[in-house]
Amino acid sequence: MKAFIPLLCLIALPLWAQTAPDGWAVYPTRKPYAELVDATKAAIKENGLIVVTQAGPTKAAAARGISIPGNRVIGAFNNDYAVRVLETSVHAMIEAPIRFYITENKDGTANLSYKTPSFVFAPYVSEGGQNLMDIAAELDSTFQSIAERAVK
Repeated sequence: MKAFIPLLCLIALPLWAQTAPDGWAVYPTRKPYAELVDATKAAIKENGLIVVTQAGPTKAAAARGISIPGNRVIGAFNNDYAVRVLETSVHAMIEAPIRFYITENKDGTANLSYKTPSFVFAPYVSEGGQNLMDIAAELDSTFQSIAERAVK
């Protein structure tokens, strides 16, 4: 069974990138996984956000003797956005930081994906109103800039 899981991951990742759920932005690249991780972190900083969190199962799986494709989640936000979101909706802050998702393909290249901030904050519009959606639109633009910079 253990050998089946990495095989399933290798098969599913390219299919997932092509069939991402609604609200997701997906950027396939020719960059190697580690290079895309570094480029994404640099682009986050260049666009005025901070890397708040990072997590991924790849290294922990390797320590257990299981080989899986590179997989990293990077949460990005900043205090200015946190304060502004809180002014509109205390509940919406559960979504911060908003995350980028980097997945390695079978050929060693990687994809950069994320849920758009407007999609992430949409469930809170009844509380946060137009001000929250305006913040989400700003973040949509910032996240797109980050992704475009990271993948180029």
